[in-house]
Amino acid sequence: MNRVILIRYGEIYLKGLNRPYFEKKLLENIKKALQDFHTYRILKSDGRIYIKDYDVLIEEDMIRQVTMVFGVHSVSPALEVDKDMDIIKNACIELLNKNKIENGSFKVDSRRSDKHFFLDSVEISKEIGGHILGCLPNATVDVHNPDWRMNVEVRKEYAYVYNQTVLAVGGMPIGTNGKCMLLLSGGIDSPVAGWMTAKRGVELEAVHFYSFPYTSEKAKEKVIDLGRILTTYCNQLVLHIVPFTEIQQRIYDHCPDSLITIIMRRFMMRIAESIAIERNAKVLITGESIGQVASQTLEGLVATSHVVSMPILRPLIGFDKIEIMDKARKIGTYETSILPYEDCCTIFVSKHPTTHPKLERVQAAEVILDIELLVKAAIQGTELILLRLDRKQ
Repeated sequence: MNRVILIRYGEIYLKGLNRPYFEKKLLENIKKALQDFHTYRILKSDGRIYIKDYDVLIEEDMIRQVTMVFGVHSVSPALEVDKDMDIIKNACIELLNKNKIENGSFKVDSRRSDKHFFLDSVEISKEIGGHILGCLPNATVDVHNPDWRMNVEVRKEYAYVYNQTVLAVGGMPIGTNGKCMLLLSGGIDSPVAGWMTAKRGVELEAVHFYSFPYTSEKAKEKVIDLGRILTTYCNQLVLHIVPFTEIQQRIYDHCPDSLITIIMRRFMMRIAESIAIERNAKVLITGESIGQVASQTLEGLVATSHVVSMPILRPLIGFDKIEIMDKARKIGTYETSILPYEDCCTIFVSKHPTTHPKLERVQAAEVILDIELLVKAAIQGTELILLRLDRKQ
């Protein structure tokens, strides 16, 4: 009787002949998430991934790490036993004793992937349920709304018994759907947009626009910290810190006040696309949501998108602010995002920004600027930071 961590994956099952590729990527990503745990064995068998031969004292820590790996649907600490009904029954009672469960309503859920086993799933559930009732006189059966469940899986080599299932982040394994470039500010929205895109198996890189000395070193550290939080799910993140002060000063000095924000956003898009092309990223990601600020009206989005040919993903486009804040809390970025350090978007702002910019007027207003030279200088001054997953035990 051995303790194991049983890992399930969901959407990968739909990948047909490509399924082995996705399973291999998921296994690689789980190993990366567990890189600070040195004593364990991991294997894939019969539609499941198993972690074995680990120190039971760090079981909860390992489960927590695995549940943050994109592609993992759920995780259960389980007992691995021989496929003998007496042994399986004893394992169920041992697990209940360990978890101090003595009463309440329950249901037995059984799965039999080994079709040669002499009982089917319904018969297994009946046998186990009867045994539990005999050992726990204060327990009752409720197949519709039980207080707790006992799960039994009879698979090719062993049977697995568990009564706890921890939901994970789901999605697809990182690295199975290409690379995107995230425009990462110090605010609430963009980290959430990056997280939501990465959940679909996309490898992230990020670009941040830094306006020293108008924004402080702490503002820069805040963005780096947000990047580190994202590595909790993505394993690593390349962060490009772009000097943006010169561009903002030129826009502020030479362009109409009402168009400052729109023109600034157009420069950001140009620079992000150039870096994305160099880094083989196929798409840009922003945290924009329709109507949230003056530059995010439909006209504003058209004006900023016009300067790039690369597709732009906006995962939050239909979210309201409360929904975005709730998601930020769930993924762990909110408390860092609300730290009171200004980013480049909060300086050199328009006093009366236009909400319905005309593309022709915007283009005419920025003609005075040497766009190519400014973009080139910003890219040349970019600092590259590699953030790696760091989970010290």
